[in-house]
Order: sequence, then structure tokens, then C-alpha cells
Amino acid sequence: MHAFIFVLRMKKHALLLVLYLLLVQSMSAQFLMDMIDTSKVIGKSVLSVSQRFENIRISGYLQPQFQFAGGKGIKSFNGGDFAPNVDNRFMIRRGRLRFDYVHFSDNKKPSIQFVFQFDGSERGVFIRDFWGRLFENRFKLFALTAGMFARPFSYELNLASSDRESPERGRMSQVLMKTERDLGAMITFEPRRKDHPLRYFKIDAGLFNGPGLSAPADYDSHKDFITRIALKPLPLSKIILSAAISYLDGGIMQSTKYLYTTQTRNNIKTFVVDSSANNIGRIAPRKYYGADIQLKIKNRIGFTEFRAEYITGKQTSFANTSETPAALPADNLTPFYIRNFNGAYFYFLQNLFSVRNQVIIKYDWYDPNTDVSGTEIGHPGSNINESNIKYSTLGFGYINYITENVKVVWWYEKITNEKTFVPGFTGDIKDDVFTCRLQFRF
Repeated sequence: MHAFIFVLRMKKHALLLVLYLLLVQSMSAQFLMDMIDTSKVIGKSVLSVSQRFENIRISGYLQPQFQFAGGKGIKSFNGGDFAPNVDNRFMIRRGRLRFDYVHFSDNKKPSIQFVFQFDGSERGVFIRDFWGRLFENRFKLFALTAGMFARPFSYELNLASSDRESPERGRMSQVLMKTERDLGAMITFEPRRKDHPLRYFKIDAGLFNGPGLSAPADYDSHKDFITRIALKPLPLSKIILSAAISYLDGGIMQSTKYLYTTQTRNNIKTFVVDSSANNIGRIAPRKYYGADIQLKIKNRIGFTEFRAEYITGKQTSFANTSETPAALPADNLTPFYIRNFNGAYFYFLQNLFSVRNQVIIKYDWYDPNTDVSGTEIGHPGSNINESNIKYSTLGFGYINYITENVKVVWWYEKITNEKTFVPGFTGDIKDDVFTCRLQFRF
């Protein structure tokens, strides 16, 4: 009997908590307290719950969409590959629910922040954020973040999917840092005083496992060092300027002695193997250098905005892909391939008629191997395959912000690949994608 009564009480308090958390999303906690009759049992219960959970915020969004592709079963970085015999599909691209908790010290300064976010769709449920942050309040300059969170590299990688105008991040961003997040710890320098001379600067620096959420666990002891030095949005009359530089110094432990790099042999570009036994246990490099800039210009109907980012460096992966490996080869025989790469993206955004209507043009490219191009790829006598092909994407679309909680996106991507000697890639393949997406947000 006592257990039964305990369960009933737990259910009642859980219901009260959910009711309160939903209500505070649309009204202030003080207004809600004014509406509660604390002379009644229900009023006293809600007041007790609110005092314990007033620093919790719940947010989320849902992105159902329809897509039409240029061919059946195409490989795509716009929501994932299409299934065989499928050239159109309905899908839930993202369904996010996020919980934020902030604890304030006695002098009303933030001391701890905790975030938990997961993503649900027809493909399953996955954790996306699970981290805590500790604020330093003596000088109001520093914070320590630890857990699972977005790596501090690149502007596009750290722009939330609910805020980003294009449906997906560029091909380069997805290849180099799949799922954007990793496990690690980071120190942040960000002045919180409004009169601090460096208040427009932010510096993040941290150590991370390296493979990101695409790997079930870390597969070596080597950690990635990532840092980003940013100029936060700086108002200059009608112009808002922001910019940053990013650096990643990482690598992968070599479990095999075989290591391939691009060289020229007999006037043919090819991968050449280094099979020194000393390679075993060494760190094959992953080094990225990035720079980005954003310029937002206010006009009488809204804003005109330009964004650009360029990333270059070295990437270690396998023969048939340039993606960051999710696991080391089990046979200790599969070789690593080191490639020089570069890529960039450019955005143009313009409000039409009002801030509720926006047109977007985006161009990006990703070249996984800058040492080869065109018909050097797949050339007879070389061993350079389709994983070294450069792709360029021209995307353009229109967004209608129906309300502050609902928007609809129409987006078309024209994808162009290099013409090579590789069978199936001697011309441009038909992999363009049209996307129509609704986003509901609270």
C-alpha cells in the first residue's frame, strides 16, 4: 500500500513538473506565480515544483521534409543516401528536444550550465549534446566545458541546424567532422562584463577524442587539439561584422606500416606506399586550418548578408573515402591514405519585402585531394579512385518565416563533379536534389 501511494505521488509531481515547464515557455515564472492560489494543495505543489525547477528551459524543433533527387539510389549529403529504386521521399530530418539548466550563485551570477539534447526520427533516437559548463565569476572571463558538444571549429559547423538557412551543412563539413560533435573538454575566454575592452573577442581551446560521434568509442590515445579565435558580431553603424580563425591539430595512430601519399611516378600522379616498419604506432596527421567572415548589412526591409569560409589541410583516411575514420582496421593491414585537401563556401542572403521572406544563394566546394584533378583521377596506371573527386555545389532557395515558430524552406542543389577516367564519373552524374522542408520550433 505504501509503495502504491508513493507511485501516485511521484506521478502527481511529474505531471505538475511537466505542466509548469510547458507554461514557463510562454510566460514568465513570476507571472505564473501570481496566478497560483497557494492556499490550495495544488497551488502549494506547483509552487514547490517551480522553486526547484525555475532554472530549467525546454526547447526543440521538428523538420519534416519532402525530397526529389535526380536519380534513384543516389549518394547524397543532403539528408543521407537515397535507398535503391528511390528518387523521392518523405522523412523527418531532425526532431530535437533540448533541456537547459542554469544554476545561479547567491549574487545572481551563473555558476553552472547543463545541457542535454537528443535527436529523434524514423531512423532512431540519438544523443546530440550532453555537457556541463562551469563559469568563473571572479573576473568573469573564463568557462570550462566538458562532455559531448560541438567542436570549436568553423562557423558553419557551430551554426545550429534550426537557424541555418540551407537545409544541410556543406559536403566538406560533413566529411571532415561528421555529426559535428565529439567528447572532450574546452576552456573558453569570453569577457562577460559589458565594459571589458575585449568583450567582442572569444577564444575556445580544447582537447577531444577525435573520431566524433560516428565512432562507438575512442580508438587511440591521441587527442585532437582544437582552437578558434573569434571576433563576435561587432556593430559598425548599419554593418555587423564577425570573423574567426580555426585550427585543428589531430591524427590517428597507425596500426599498419603501410602509408600512402600522392606522388608523381613516370609522369603519372599516383598513390605511393611507404612501408617502413617504423610507421607502426606513429600518428598519421589530421591538420585543418580555417578562416571565416560574416558581414550583415541592415537596410529598410531587413538585411543583406554575406558569409565565407575557407578550410585547408591534411586528412588521413582510407583508399575509398576521405571521411574521418570511425574505427581502426581490425586486420592491421588496411593502409592509411594521407591527402591534402581544401574547400570553401559562400553565402548570399537577402530579405525580400520584409524580414519574413528571404532568398539564399550558396556555393561550396570540397576537393579531397588537391594534388590530382580531372583525368589524372582514374588514369590508366594510377591507383587513384573516385574518393579523390572534387565536388562543387550551387544551392539556392527561398524561406518564408510564417511565424516566429514556423518556417518553410524550398531549396534546390545543383551538384557538379569533376570529369575523370573513373567509370561512372567520366561526366557529371545526376545527383541534384530538391528539398521542401517545414520547421516547427518552440
